[in-house]
Amino acid sequence: MKKRILVVDDEPAITRLIKINLERTGLYEVRTENVGRRAIEAAREFRPDLILLDVMMPGMLGSEIAVQLQADRMLRTTKFIFLTGYVTKGEEQRSAGQIGGHTFVAKPFNAEDLCRVVEDHLRQQDGC
Repeated sequence: MKKRILVVDDEPAITRLIKINLERTGLYEVRTENVGRRAIEAAREFRPDLILLDVMMPGMLGSEIAVQLQADRMLRTTKFIFLTGYVTKGEEQRSAGQIGGHTFVAKPFNAEDLCRVVEDHLRQQDGC
């Protein structure tokens, strides 16, 4: 059974690129959302195993969405990975890709690295 991933980013080109690359693996069913305020509703409807969540979006920050996810009874166990253009690759490597206990990926990222982080995160979630 394919894992479900919701990609939330205000840049349609980024969500499209991520969707194509993750679905290409054959392991994931991917949905995208480009409006932060609709992310919680999309997550309730899609019931993802993982959410890739842009930190900086107009109208609603990724951190605000994460707080709402964790407060929602149906979504509180949903894992997420932050996507950010505000951290450099060097900072990502020095912090082992963690901020406040949450995984993040610095933009720009290549598809191979993103797929690896997603696979690692889902494997940890499954207890493997």
